[in-house]
Amino acid sequence: MAEAQAAISEHRLSLVEVLDWLIEDGLINAAAGDQLKKDRRYYRGSQHPLVLIADQKWKSAVPPHKPLGLETLTEWMAGHVGMGYLHIDPLKIDFSAVTEVMSSAYATRFHVLPVGVTSKEVVVATAEPHVRAWEKELAKILKLEIRRVIANPQDVERYQVEFYNLAKSVRSAAKSGSMSGTGNFEQLVDLGASNKQYDANDAHIVSIVDWLWQYAFEQRASDIHVEPRRELGIVRFRIDGVLHQVYQIPATVMNAMTSRIKILGRMDVVEKRRPQDGRIKTRTLDGQEIELRLSTLPTAFGEKLVMRIFDPEVLVRDFTELGFSAEDAKRWEEMTSKPNGIVLVTGPTGSGKTTTLYSTLKALATPQVNVCTIEDPIEMVEPAFNQMQVQPSIDLGFAEGVRALMRQDPDIIMVGEIRDLETAEMAVQSALTGHMVLTTLHTNDAPTAVTRLLELGVAAYLLNATVNGVMAQRLVRTLCPHCKKSVSMADGGEDAAAWEALVAPFKSRRPGRISKPVGCLECRMTGFLGRIGVYEVMSYSSRVRQQVTIAGDESKLRQIALKEGMKPLRISGAMKIAAEMTTIEEVMKVAPPVKEAAP
Repeated sequence: MAEAQAAISEHRLSLVEVLDWLIEDGLINAAAGDQLKKDRRYYRGSQHPLVLIADQKWKSAVPPHKPLGLETLTEWMAGHVGMGYLHIDPLKIDFSAVTEVMSSAYATRFHVLPVGVTSKEVVVATAEPHVRAWEKELAKILKLEIRRVIANPQDVERYQVEFYNLAKSVRSAAKSGSMSGTGNFEQLVDLGASNKQYDANDAHIVSIVDWLWQYAFEQRASDIHVEPRRELGIVRFRIDGVLHQVYQIPATVMNAMTSRIKILGRMDVVEKRRPQDGRIKTRTLDGQEIELRLSTLPTAFGEKLVMRIFDPEVLVRDFTELGFSAEDAKRWEEMTSKPNGIVLVTGPTGSGKTTTLYSTLKALATPQVNVCTIEDPIEMVEPAFNQMQVQPSIDLGFAEGVRALMRQDPDIIMVGEIRDLETAEMAVQSALTGHMVLTTLHTNDAPTAVTRLLELGVAAYLLNATVNGVMAQRLVRTLCPHCKKSVSMADGGEDAAAWEALVAPFKSRRPGRISKPVGCLECRMTGFLGRIGVYEVMSYSSRVRQQVTIAGDESKLRQIALKEGMKPLRISGAMKIAAEMTTIEEVMKVAPPVKEAAP
C-alpha cells in the first residue's frame, strides 16, 4: 500500500497545484490564482510553475507585501513542503567534487543538482519536491545519506550545465599532461610522470578562463587572484574589499590558464622569472566593455597572477555617487577648476584615489583643453586623455615623463604618484608655468601631505605658490539596502560607546538611529553591497600658507584646517553612519583616529 501511495505521489509540480498552495497560505488572492489557472498559454512548454508565477510580478497579500520574486517563492515553497531551502552560491561549491556524485545525464533526468558532499552525506538541490525515485537508488550506490534541499529552479537548470561543463573541462585538461616544474622553487620530482606541457589554447583551458571572467563580473569582483600552491592552484575574488576563495584547480591546469591569460595580455609567456604587466579588454555577456589589468609575480610554487577589473562606468559617476558631501564636492570643484596649481589626493593603496582622479579628469577633459597623464601603470584607457606609462627599463620615470609632457602643450597634467624630490619639483615647476597638476601621495591624512613634501625637500615658498588643496580619502563598505536593520541608539550601550570612541575628541551629536548588517541573497549574506568614499578636504588657505612658511608643523596645520571647516575622515564617516549608509566598525577600521579637535 505504501509503495502504491509513493508511486501515486511521484510527480512533477503543476501550475494549479502551486497556485492552490499560495492561495491556501494567503500569499495571493483566489481571484488572481483562478485567472492564471485559466490562461492556457502557461500550460505549454516545460517552464517550472514558480518561474511562471514569478513572471506575474505579484506582491504578497501578507504584510509587509514583499514582491513574489522567484527566490522569495522558492524559499516559501521549501517551508510549505517542509524541506530546507538553499540559495546556490557557485563561489561556495566545489563543483569538481559534487559532479562526481552523479552524471550530468542523471542530474538532468531527475531535475536535481548535487551541491555538497561530505564523508556522511550528499546534499542535492531540487525544485521538484515530489520527484524522489532517484533518492534511494543514489543512497544505495554511494552508501551515503541523501539530504534534499529546495533551490531556485532556474539556478538548478543553469548550474547543471555550468558545473558539469567546467568540471569536464578541468578533468580533460588535467589528462593532457603534467607539470614540468618550470618556475617552481620547490620542485617535486614525480617519477614516471609525463613532462608534457598543457596547451594554453586548448578548448578546455579557454572554457575555464572564460568561466573565470564571467563569474568575476557577475559577482562584482574588483580583483581576481590566481595563486599557485604545491599541488593545487587557488582562485580568489576580491568583492567589496574582501577576498573570497572561489575554487581550487590542479596546479598544472592553473599553469595553462596563466599562460592563456598572458598570451591574451601580450605578455612574454616563456618568461616566468620576473614580474610582468599586461592588460586585456573584454566584454561581459550583456555587451559591456571591461578592462583587466594583469600583473604576474614569481613565487615559490610558480607564477601568481592578479587581474584587476576596471569598469568604465566609474568614469561617468558624479561626485555625489562617489560619496562626496555637498560641502566637500564644492571645495573639490573649487580646487580643481582653477587654471593652474597642484591638487593632491592622498590615501593608501585601494582607497579609491584612481577613481577620484579619473572622474575629475573626465569632467575637466573638454575639447578646449589638452589632458595628459603619466601613470605607473595606466589604470584605465580613456580616449579623452593622452596617457603615457612609466617605463623604468628605458629610464622613463615620473620626472622624465612630466618633463616630456611639458613640451606637449598640456593644460592639465596627472602625475600618477609623487615618490621622490625630482618628481615633486617637476610637478611644482609645471604648476608654476601655468598648468593644472593632479597627483597622489601615500599619507594618512591631508595635512600630512604638506609636511611630506617639505620632508622630501620641496621649498615652503614653492608649495605656497602652487598648492591649491589636499584631499585624503578611504573606502568603506556600504550596507545592503535590501536587508540592513535600523536600530535605536537611545538606550546607549555598545553602539553608543563605539560612537563616542569614533568621534572623540569631537563632540558630534549622537544619531537617533544607525543601521546594522544582516545578510541576504543580494549581498551574498555579507550585509554589505558596494563601497563608498569618505573624504577629508583641506583648502590651502592664507593661514595654512603662513603656517607652512613659519614651521610646517603638522599638528598646527591640522588645527588651522579643522578651524577652517575641514572634516576629518572619521567625522566624514560618522555622517555616513548617521545617514545609515555604513557601520561604526567599517569607519573605525579604515579611518585614522583624530588627534586634535578644532580650537
